[in-house]
Amino acid sequence: MRPLPPMLALLLLLAGCDEMSHQPRYDSYEKSGLFADGKALQAPPDGTVARDAESLEDALSRRPALTAALLARGRERFGVYCTPCHDAAGYGEGTVPARGFPQPPSFHVERLRAAPARYFVDVITNGHGVMYSYADRVAPADRWAIAAYIRALQLSQNAAASDLSADERRRLAKAGS
Repeated sequence: MRPLPPMLALLLLLAGCDEMSHQPRYDSYEKSGLFADGKALQAPPDGTVARDAESLEDALSRRPALTAALLARGRERFGVYCTPCHDAAGYGEGTVPARGFPQPPSFHVERLRAAPARYFVDVITNGHGVMYSYADRVAPADRWAIAAYIRALQLSQNAAASDLSADERRRLAKAGS
C-alpha cells in the first residue's frame, strides 16, 4: 500500500478541524430574542418532574428504623449542617448567631421537645423562619438521621435519673464520685 501524499494527509487533517467548541450560546441570565420575555433562562413547563423526584418523595415518606448506625449518621450530618447555627448540644448558640445572625430556637424548649420527628424533617426540607431549605444539600435519608439525632440530643439534656435502671443509677453515682 502506498503512503498518502502529504497534501492529501493535510487536507484530511484540516477537515477534522471545526468550530464545534466555539458554538454560539446563551449564558443563563443573558438577554435572548428567542423567547417572548427576552430571557435566555426559561422556567420548566408546568408539570415538569425531576427524574428522581419519586424516589426522593418515597425516602421522605418512610421513617427508617432507629438504629445505632442511623444515630451515628445523624450525629455526623448534624455536625456538618446544623452545628454552625444550633451548636453541638442544640441550644442555638452556634458560631453563626454569635456573629450577629438571628439565634435559632433551642431544641430543648418544650415546643420542640413535643414536636414529632417529622417536623424536623419538614424544616430541613422546606426551611422555617430565617432558616432556608436544606433540601438540595441534605439527602432525605440523612434528614431522618438528623431528626433522630436531635431526639437523642433532647433526651440527653432532659433525662431524669428516675428513667434509669438501678444498675445505671449506681454506675452514674460511681462515675460522679
